[in-house]
Amino acid sequence: MHKPSVGVALEGLPYIIISAFATLLFAVLDCWFMALLLLGLTCFIGHFFRDPERVGPENADAVCSPADGRVIKVARETDPVSGESRQVIAIFMNVFNVHVNRMPVSGKIELIRYIPGKFFNASFDKASEDNERNVVVVTGKGNQRFTMVQIAGLIARRIVCWAEPQDKLKRGERFGLIKFGSRVDLYIPDGYEPTVTIGQKVVAGETAVADKRKA
Repeated sequence: MHKPSVGVALEGLPYIIISAFATLLFAVLDCWFMALLLLGLTCFIGHFFRDPERVGPENADAVCSPADGRVIKVARETDPVSGESRQVIAIFMNVFNVHVNRMPVSGKIELIRYIPGKFFNASFDKASEDNERNVVVVTGKGNQRFTMVQIAGLIARRIVCWAEPQDKLKRGERFGLIKFGSRVDLYIPDGYEPTVTIGQKVVAGETAVADKRKA
């Protein structure tokens, strides 16, 4: 599996380099208004593609958030792969969030399915069915299956998935990103229950969004 660099996602380097070069060019031409404008843009792009290290929760059974952002849905819906009714946790990422996506549990990648689609606002319910998206199925401990759906949004037009089928990854490891804002839906098995609420801010690889249901 492709592993991004620590600090900044490799996919962001072309944008940063081009913007920085344009900044330098206008500075050399003494066009300081454009140079300062582009400098601000370069800083924004660098901030957008940041890729910090994360420390997961101590609870080994906890399910980590696959994305940074805000929880916009906790409900029971149909898993797009199995067709079963499951709890889903939807996380919306705005342009100021870290956009690197991480594994919610340790396990093996069983399936990756890209689905072309439209580019509605990712916070809309219809985005999970109509928007461009990438479905990733993970089999964790005890053969529990988790389904993640990377969903492109109104601005986001590029879903990146570094993982490949049969990859074995640990909880919190990077598996992809979505450029310039979007959403990730996480469908959890019936043996787990959500531990977050709508409106709560979560951090990929750190915040526990679900845990094993207690007997």
